[in-house]
Amino acid sequence: MTAALETIELTKRFGEATAVDRITLSVPQGSFYGLVGQNGAGKTTTLSMAVGLLRPDSGRSRILGVDVWEDPARAKALVGVLSDGLAMPEWLTGREVLTYLGALRGLDEDVVAERTGELLAVLELDRAETTLVIDYSTGMRKKIGLATALLHAPRLLVLDEPFEAVDPVSAATIKTILRGFVAGGGSVVLSSHVMALVEELCDHVGVIDRGRVAAAGPLAEVRRSSTLEERFVSLVGTDTGGIRELSWLSR
Repeated sequence: MTAALETIELTKRFGEATAVDRITLSVPQGSFYGLVGQNGAGKTTTLSMAVGLLRPDSGRSRILGVDVWEDPARAKALVGVLSDGLAMPEWLTGREVLTYLGALRGLDEDVVAERTGELLAVLELDRAETTLVIDYSTGMRKKIGLATALLHAPRLLVLDEPFEAVDPVSAATIKTILRGFVAGGGSVVLSSHVMALVEELCDHVGVIDRGRVAAAGPLAEVRRSSTLEERFVSLVGTDTGGIRELSWLSR
């Protein structure tokens, strides 16, 4: 079966620093895939290249078999993206943002109106009907970003830290939406550094360390007989036993 998302030797350098070093990953269709790593490990850069937001120095990326850089319009129609820090029209309300983006995608006006109403209601953004996006909280911005990713009914979702700054009730709603998306035949890739969240949601996982793949595969195979957090710490080489306490806090 064609992979939902496939990266082949993706590489990106910023000056002398190599942020992503020949990353090759394969996300099976119908999977809930977690991409984990420390801050600065290269997760966001990898996902940005994988979906066509950032051109790699070398390597390739395919979405459901479609090359992201050879056929970008077709590839991007298959994927919904929530990117960390992705800009959107801030001087519009949530409804206006979705209406505008639906028009840009060429969706029928009635379809956009119906989906917009449902997304705003499910994500509890209809309570801020007249609020401009510029006045949204960080959590609300995450939710409107997820709504824009879902609007065109993609087959793959790529979400960068989708639960960051989201309250527990909204997080539960988002989890339900994403599980339903996968149950309906979709695929989800999410990046996070919260191991408990990845263990709760994901069936596959990739561990990124300093721009390289440290481990990848089904969750049970990657974590082995330990928790994902314990396995992660052993993979990235962090020696927690060597961490010193702050002297002025000791009693």
